Amino acid sequence: MVAVAVVIVIVDVNLINVRPLVHNFNFIDCADIFVKSGKGGAGSIHFRREKFVEKGGPDGGNGGKGGDVLVIGNSNISTLFYFRNKRIFVAQDGMSGSKNNRSGANGGDLVIEVPLGTVVKNATSQQIILEVIKNGNPQILMKGGRGGLGNANFKSATNQAPRFAQPGEPSIETDVKLELKLLADVGLVGFPNAGKSTLLSVVSAAKPKIDSYPFTTLVPQLGVVSCENESFVMADIPGIIEGASAGKGLGTQFLRHMERTIVLLFVVSIENGSINEEYNILLNELKQHNPELLDRSRLLAISKIDLASESEIDLSKMSLPSDVDCVFISAVTGTGVLQLKRKIQAKLSNLRLT
Repeated sequence: MVAVAVVIVIVDVNLINVRPLVHNFNFIDCADIFVKSGKGGAGSIHFRREKFVEKGGPDGGNGGKGGDVLVIGNSNISTLFYFRNKRIFVAQDGMSGSKNNRSGANGGDLVIEVPLGTVVKNATSQQIILEVIKNGNPQILMKGGRGGLGNANFKSATNQAPRFAQPGEPSIETDVKLELKLLADVGLVGFPNAGKSTLLSVVSAAKPKIDSYPFTTLVPQLGVVSCENESFVMADIPGIIEGASAGKGLGTQFLRHMERTIVLLFVVSIENGSINEEYNILLNELKQHNPELLDRSRLLAISKIDLASESEIDLSKMSLPSDVDCVFISAVTGTGVLQLKRKIQAKLSNLRLT
């Protein structure tokens, strides 16, 4: 007799169309690393000893300088992913001096390449040490120790045979926090499924993930938008929801990328009811994250108007906020997109002149 195992699988039909959210771990915009400069080499204590040379005197050489730690921007890097597995960075120490007044070799500098827009902070105090906004242009994060002087430097009329030399200066070490803030002219802010990614894909060559479920955008996306012989960079971040500042949804972990933008473009779907209410919720979440974001110039795009009737569009115009310029658009049909691009370009031109 053969035993038959029966497995009963219960499927919740409400989950059939739900796709798992998997983060793109290649995009890392925050990293903690340990950095140490090189210590200076010690000066040498040595006396010349040669046949037929009487009282040769001190000839101890100087120690070499310790290596500096430099940070340099690289426009070909777009993430801090490299620092996920490598967290310790140590520059070379300077070599000690030697006889015959020979100086020790200097320690090699350590160069750390980071994406443009990286902010380097002290991990303990959170104080900004430096910011990287230009390609190339190395900046010193910490200096290596100075090499010590050998005993030959201390010979004098009253001390013909100094039996001491300087030790090299110690290295400097600290924990450092790297934060990437994307360099973009325009930042897209909106709820999940508001149409931000679709808009970015239409106005630029960017290919963000687009689907019908929430939080399809899991990492920031950049696109270059051309408008009347000029161009600007637009950034899309994962959608935020009410309570994001308290950690709901994906929280506000990506809002730091909005801090370098010149114009904030709010995108609110016409499907979601009161436009003014949603706009104010988004404003409040920005305020909770960083009140300075409210000082940015703003535009409001009411999206997905291809899904609404003329009467619904007219009705929604009654709930528009009064403190921001509004444009009705459909990224699918292209309605209002050119007008929006022109308004953005005009704002950017005016702001760059001031």
